Amino acid sequence: MQGEALANTEDFGGADPVTGPARAALAGRDAPYAKYDLGRAYDEMFAPDGKPRPPYIALDSRLTSLALEELVRRQQACEQSFLHQGITFTVYSDNQATERIIPTDLLPRIVTAGEWERIERGLTQRITALNLFLRDIYGDGRVLKDGIVPREMIYGSKHYRREMRGLPVPHGSYVNICGSDLVRNEAGDFVVLEDNLRVPSGVSYMLANRDVARRAFPGVFRSMNVRPIEHYPLELLATLRALAPFEQDVSIAVLTPGVFNSAYFEHAFLARQMGVELVEGRDLLVNDNVVYTRTTSGLKRIDVIYRRIDDDFIDPLIFREDSSLGVSGLFNAYRAGNVVIANALGTGVADDKAIYAYVPRLIRYYLSEEPVLDNVETFLCREDKALAHVLANLDKLVVKAVGESGGYGMLVGPHASQAERDTFAQKLKADPENYIAQPTIQLSTAPTFVGDGVEARHVDLRPFILTGTETKIVPGALTRVALKRGSLVVNSSQGGGSKDTWVLSR
Repeated sequence: MQGEALANTEDFGGADPVTGPARAALAGRDAPYAKYDLGRAYDEMFAPDGKPRPPYIALDSRLTSLALEELVRRQQACEQSFLHQGITFTVYSDNQATERIIPTDLLPRIVTAGEWERIERGLTQRITALNLFLRDIYGDGRVLKDGIVPREMIYGSKHYRREMRGLPVPHGSYVNICGSDLVRNEAGDFVVLEDNLRVPSGVSYMLANRDVARRAFPGVFRSMNVRPIEHYPLELLATLRALAPFEQDVSIAVLTPGVFNSAYFEHAFLARQMGVELVEGRDLLVNDNVVYTRTTSGLKRIDVIYRRIDDDFIDPLIFREDSSLGVSGLFNAYRAGNVVIANALGTGVADDKAIYAYVPRLIRYYLSEEPVLDNVETFLCREDKALAHVLANLDKLVVKAVGESGGYGMLVGPHASQAERDTFAQKLKADPENYIAQPTIQLSTAPTFVGDGVEARHVDLRPFILTGTETKIVPGALTRVALKRGSLVVNSSQGGGSKDTWVLSR
């Protein structure tokens, strides 16, 4: 799943827990909470006094009524369901295995109606501003002329595509599918950690988690008026169809790198759920600037491509000439208006972690509004004052390469050795424009079943935003979980897991 494997968080999983009444309240409870530590981070289920928060009361009551053996059985049923469905994720760095079942936790994370309303407003505002920004920088460049964003930051970005200058996109929507990562701050408010605008993944795991969690706790699920998410594939299909310049007989394909890609399960799942073609680059050809797919009954024209490959590999005639994943001539067909590609090429420039720091300014600039959702405080190492601060506080900060994802190219200062910090400091001095830094924050914890009871584990939240003629956010999200005690790893490619997210209707 695209996004940071290590959130910029401190390790509060097993260290420095709250002492006194709060800890006693949980330690004195019956199973399964015997090992549940309330640390300094905001806990999704328990208030500081150790009592369950109102949205979790029904789940808490059910958990305490079940024997440990029954919880183990239900967790195993969840895992068996994932196994039988082939819900996998490829881990390229693992020497023992390359493909494994996505770890799933049977305990849902609960979001109230009021919290979700704010998330929905904030993400709608954010994606609107980002689409206006992309339209601007590939058009008149007003935001650059007005000095809101430095020109060199845009034109120097490896994700900026000069080939997209002046090319219109349907409805002015460059980003049609977005997955933004949110975390709670110490006050319990959601803030944005990063935007994933290129080829965000994880929505299939959101849907799969709903299926297993609903079966694990059917009575609790029914009683809590959880909002549905099963219609996401239909909403995605409607969004893609609306990108075509005509309404009838729109032919859509999901373009995948193939079976060895880490998220291939998701590509196949979404194509199947939408009832559209799943194709690889070798399945497509371009003739007279029109895209076709090879089928057993002959060539079939393709009007909209939901691409799950990066810009560099789309067309070897325009981008990387060694790419075997894309289609020769695809960009010319795109430029001629004979095919729509979602997300549009060049969206990665707004996915850059340096641009992330400017999003609140972009919201004010384009919408004349104050941001509904705050950013995590971010230091741009390209600025001399910020660089000096970062170098002096490497032991307290998380430093990230602006163009990387998946937890690569970063330093988690509080968990790094002095030698690692010294080495990274040299990288910062040599190429400061390539890095940003953020303070460590107390990522919230949520109840997670770990085999011999329920313990607190760090989580983040990834809702999915669809944008075409309108913006839609299905009332659910992928909650990613750091499964090991004290771990900050939430990304599946580096050992994290996931759980269902219940958005309440009232």
